[in-house]
Amino acid sequence: MERAPRLKAEIWVKALIRRCEVAGVSAFVVRRGDTGSGTVLLKVNTLDGEAEIYSPARDGEGELIWLAKGRQAEAEADAYIEKQRAFDPDIWVVEIEDREGRHFLLEKLG
Repeated sequence: MERAPRLKAEIWVKALIRRCEVAGVSAFVVRRGDTGSGTVLLKVNTLDGEAEIYSPARDGEGELIWLAKGRQAEAEADAYIEKQRAFDPDIWVVEIEDREGRHFLLEKLG
């Protein structure tokens, strides 16, 4: 089975942010990573002191899936992100601010 070419991280991030804007939701890059191959961490801030982190993974067939860390205090989410940044300096961090906690990850972006 042949997989489609992978989108560059920068293009994917821009598409996600645009999708959020269309829905009237604020989204921004907290940290720029490698433009081509950097991993993207997504923080969904519900603006009530809590946040949820989503990180990419591959399923058994090599398809991209997103793993949720579960809702937690925003400070804990930020500490997790900092630990990941120390481990991977090429990582991207995108934050979505949405009281409903929407992440827009299940929609096709490209």
